[in-house]
Amino acid sequence: MVAHDPVMIKQDSTFYLFVTGGGLAKSNDLTNWEHIKPVPSKLEWVTDNIIPGYRGGYWAPDIQYLNGLYYLYYSPSAFAKNTSAIGVMTNKTLNQSSPDYQWEDHGMIVKSIPGRDFWNAIDANVYFERSWGGKTTGWLSFGSFWGGIKLVKLAPDMKSLAEPQEWYTIAKQERTFGMPDTDPGDGTIEAPFIYHRHQYYYLFISLDYCCRGLDSSYNVAVGRSRNIRGPYVDKDGVPLYAGGGTYVAGENEDYAGIGHCAVYDFDGKTYFVAHGYDKKDNGSSKLIVKEISWDRAEWPTVKFEKPINMNNIKTK
Repeated sequence: MVAHDPVMIKQDSTFYLFVTGGGLAKSNDLTNWEHIKPVPSKLEWVTDNIIPGYRGGYWAPDIQYLNGLYYLYYSPSAFAKNTSAIGVMTNKTLNQSSPDYQWEDHGMIVKSIPGRDFWNAIDANVYFERSWGGKTTGWLSFGSFWGGIKLVKLAPDMKSLAEPQEWYTIAKQERTFGMPDTDPGDGTIEAPFIYHRHQYYYLFISLDYCCRGLDSSYNVAVGRSRNIRGPYVDKDGVPLYAGGGTYVAGENEDYAGIGHCAVYDFDGKTYFVAHGYDKKDNGSSKLIVKEISWDRAEWPTVKFEKPINMNNIKTK
């Protein structure tokens, strides 16, 4: 199945897959997928003042559920520029046959402005941190190239930034000194995803280059922390904010590169969800769903034994 920047969620017995551009598919087994009506991608709030030259649509969605609402975070942007923003829309259900199915767009949460911000407001991932007292705190991680991955606290409505604002740099890669701020640079890092297991928060990141077909060098690395704010460190104890990262997945005999991952617990198993550039299909971006195993020290491993057969998709 062709997919880019995949994320998913399970409602009742159905898995829903969201991808860049508003595409939406569903499955009952994580293998056979059916395209359904896409999420609206016309964003009334995006103007030339926010994203000059904006041509519609959005990138890299993230889907979360809290207190009866599904939150879809998304990023309108322009390629290789940090004229970007992150917005959110909500829905009471993902079942398109329900009378309650209706996306409500709440507009922008944060934007990046060239010359002001040394970060890029794309690739949103939200983690809902629940305390023992029942309080839920939302944390938005995001970023691509420039100064790396940021983490910012959300307001209780999960649709805006908390006040006073609380920001952290949780991962970055070395960037050649002296590059102009208008250049994304060569500190290749993006697509954060935070996952919690036992006593650790795991931060998955994508390194190197996506979107180049067979020339893509995308790969996934991970670090972990006992605090969602970090610092996240790799197996060798190197902080991710200092260029660290333990390898998780990348080029193999089937894919030129693998990246932009998400990690979920479904039915007692942990799954790695990403896209890979298929060597047998001229570098086309394909959906990858693989089970994660954990070693005795609680580090993740994703094993790629053979190509994934996603040719059985049916389209409405």
